[in-house]
Amino acid sequence: MKKSLLIFLFGIFSSLTMYAQSTIVKGSVKDAVTSEPIPGVTITIEETQQTTTTDALGEFTFSSNLPLGEQVLRISKNGYTTKRYPIVVNEGRTVNITDMTLDIDVSDSVDLFTITLSDDELNDDTSAADNISGLLQSSQDIFQRTAAFEFSSSFFRVRGLDSENGSILLNGIEMNKVFDGRPQWSNWGGLNDVLRNQELTTGLTPSAYNFGGVLGTTNINLRASSYRKGARVTYSSSNRSYTNRLMASYASGLVKGGWAYTFMVGRRWGNEGFQDATLYDANSFFASIEKKINDKHSINFTSIYAPNRRGKSSPNTQEIYDLKGIKYNEYWGYLDGEKRNSRVKEVEEPILMLNHYWDISSKTSLNTNVAYQFGKLGNSRLDFSGGANPSPAYYQKLPSYFLADNDGPDYAGAYTAEQEFINDGQLDWNRIIDANLTNNINGDNAAYVLYEDRSDDKQITANTILSSELSQNILLNASVNYRKLKSENFGEIIDVLGSTVGALNVDAFDGYQFDAQNPDRSVGEGDKFRYNYNLHADIVSGYAQAQFKYNKVDFYVAGSLTSTQYQREGLWEHSRFAGDGSYGKGEKLSFTGFGAKGGFTYKITGKHLFDVNAGYITRAPSLRNTYSNSRENHNIVRGIEEEKVTSVDASYIFRSPIVKARLTGFYSKIEDANEVSFYYADGLSGFEIEDNETSAFVQEVLQGIDKRHIGAEFGIEAQVTPTIKLKGAASIGQYTYDNNPNLYLTSASFTSQDGSISYGEANLKDYKIAGGPQRAASIGFEYRDPDYWWFGATANFFSNAYLDINPLTRTENFYLDADGLPFNDYDEAIATELLKQEEFDDYMVVNLIGGKSWKIDDYYIGFFASVGNLFDKEYKTGGFEQGRNANYRELRDDSANPKRVFGPKYWYGRGTNYFVNVYFRF
Repeated sequence: MKKSLLIFLFGIFSSLTMYAQSTIVKGSVKDAVTSEPIPGVTITIEETQQTTTTDALGEFTFSSNLPLGEQVLRISKNGYTTKRYPIVVNEGRTVNITDMTLDIDVSDSVDLFTITLSDDELNDDTSAADNISGLLQSSQDIFQRTAAFEFSSSFFRVRGLDSENGSILLNGIEMNKVFDGRPQWSNWGGLNDVLRNQELTTGLTPSAYNFGGVLGTTNINLRASSYRKGARVTYSSSNRSYTNRLMASYASGLVKGGWAYTFMVGRRWGNEGFQDATLYDANSFFASIEKKINDKHSINFTSIYAPNRRGKSSPNTQEIYDLKGIKYNEYWGYLDGEKRNSRVKEVEEPILMLNHYWDISSKTSLNTNVAYQFGKLGNSRLDFSGGANPSPAYYQKLPSYFLADNDGPDYAGAYTAEQEFINDGQLDWNRIIDANLTNNINGDNAAYVLYEDRSDDKQITANTILSSELSQNILLNASVNYRKLKSENFGEIIDVLGSTVGALNVDAFDGYQFDAQNPDRSVGEGDKFRYNYNLHADIVSGYAQAQFKYNKVDFYVAGSLTSTQYQREGLWEHSRFAGDGSYGKGEKLSFTGFGAKGGFTYKITGKHLFDVNAGYITRAPSLRNTYSNSRENHNIVRGIEEEKVTSVDASYIFRSPIVKARLTGFYSKIEDANEVSFYYADGLSGFEIEDNETSAFVQEVLQGIDKRHIGAEFGIEAQVTPTIKLKGAASIGQYTYDNNPNLYLTSASFTSQDGSISYGEANLKDYKIAGGPQRAASIGFEYRDPDYWWFGATANFFSNAYLDINPLTRTENFYLDADGLPFNDYDEAIATELLKQEEFDDYMVVNLIGGKSWKIDDYYIGFFASVGNLFDKEYKTGGFEQGRNANYRELRDDSANPKRVFGPKYWYGRGTNYFVNVYFRF
């Protein structure tokens, strides 16, 4: 039936075909120096913008809807200089232009600059924009490249969307994490030289590998035969995330016996980046070996091992920034004369994959893949359940606390606190160790331990991807995918900090046993601590897509179906949620997602195109947002269901040899989303709080969220002279909450049966969604001299960035007293002002880039440097309202203080920073 439908659609549109089917343009592309075939070269017929890519033998073919007469073929690939070849197409004839050559682009600067940004920004976990640079780094579109180059350091989100809306694939295997839907870029960090072969689709446009999300798909091709033959050694220095980087790679090309192999090693290290004590220690290893069995079959094995550790930096209140500056980081202190960071993220998750490529015929191919990923992800932190909060930025140690004294401002205390914080203001590791030793002498457990929140995942992925040219006009893509995950989650003590007894595995705040079957247990280094459970996921999905290409119109339709199952398995029994409330296997959850999308490109002329895409997707919530507090119990988010995403965009595209431009309008709607957050709240109302307190450590569940994203993108570049290119890009968006979702809190401190309190609707409608600037623009130029030196500069403008609001203060809890009755002194005008969302100041950042390359016989040497934020502009990239002041009185009183005690916490962008790179290629 499917085949009949395709034949029917083909019949309808065949009237648009104006050229003879037997007209063919084919050829091949080789490296100008080595004469080796180059796979993955993009071949474009400029008049129609028809494109194809060369295969593993460097060959390509056009066989449908070819324009007659004099035409120009444009051949391009990252790392090579683009060339244009004139041809003449005659009806019913074959044009065979073999052995076209490409020269290595010795400047290679844009590629280096982009990947450097990805390497740097994508390792940050303070923002959901953690994969925008990577998604866009291979794009030929000027707006997408500008978003990767210039906007990413401000945590700009394309179309305001989180990173789970895009897919990252390695050799056709999806790498987005099941836990939160986001890719863990550090799994393959530091392997820049072998990540260059990327195929990118933006938005809903069709991908040959998967259905994708509304941010598109990036597939990174790691086949050994796809790499350019040769070796490369690179050294880099920077003050961004790491201080030094050293990389070396070698690719054999296809050698005798049908073998090809590529290897790479890399190391990045530094005691601190731009922020204080943000250590960086990363090693990277890559191997890809391919065996071409015959003309139809090839097998490739790839292994990636990229263990890395990096120190985190803290968000801070404005009071702290004013005292210590934007480089201040509260997480570290001196120990034995060295800076030691208490919060270190460590990732060690090797990837093994086996890929089989089968060219069934010249028109049909089947790619089957199996991958296994395992290892650990850990985030360390101090536990101080037996002692006072050791943070040097704890609110009771800052001047604002003394100025807010109930008996009037304590200026002497504020001054003392200010001077102590300015002169030191870091963790006192020696005092922490002394406290533990004192406790041991007194027969008590450790007051402080350093522990790690661990996720040890084991995931197997298998898929098969079909591509078939059913006719000269119709291309079919389809795939079937399976993923199985077992995620072991636990706390693990990594340092008892001088204690000889260890920590007590009991909730010091509420007295509950974390492991009720082993009560009052002392735990030491290497022991599990606080929580211990597994998460299981099974995901089966499939998609099919048909693309139709004609003289004036190209269009496509695609559909997908996904079955997702989750289950929590508690390995410890939490005494607050005794028995099967926390122990053993919980309920098995099932979700069914489907997607449908379609679009068309109308070719007004060869230079003017009109493009439209639209889609509707339902998808399972992430594991992270399915359980209200998986560390303690089996409880599932109330009324949970699949998220719904609707998206549409329309573009006008202009392309000529001199000017390329695109103007796009877009609209996306996300419905029935969930968000689970953790924080300590003061000023809670309700009778279900233990001991009638108004404070508790809570899990905030925001259920049934709708969001709206609407805006426009524009990009233009003009090659005004052979050496000078002008470029500009802009994005204007409005990203808002589109409803008032339900909010409830859960906590072990709540006495209700399931440990929750409902606060009804959170009045979020029309509040702005935080996450980078909603408006951004860039203007700049590039100069490339024929003697292989180049220089570029851009000025980038950002505005309409907002603070992330606390939903709890937008519920009935805000105006209710502890007894559940409204405050008798509630002033609506004051409340409106208190709940007004903060908008960050507009700012401009200027970036410079330049370098020089040399070709000496068959060797290439290059130097490259960039300076970010040339004028040292200070700007906020994000932040959030603290949850401590959860009601009207507390927020009003805190806001009236000389300095806010619980003011918002912010992240700032880097000041002036640099990156320097030297490479030798042979």
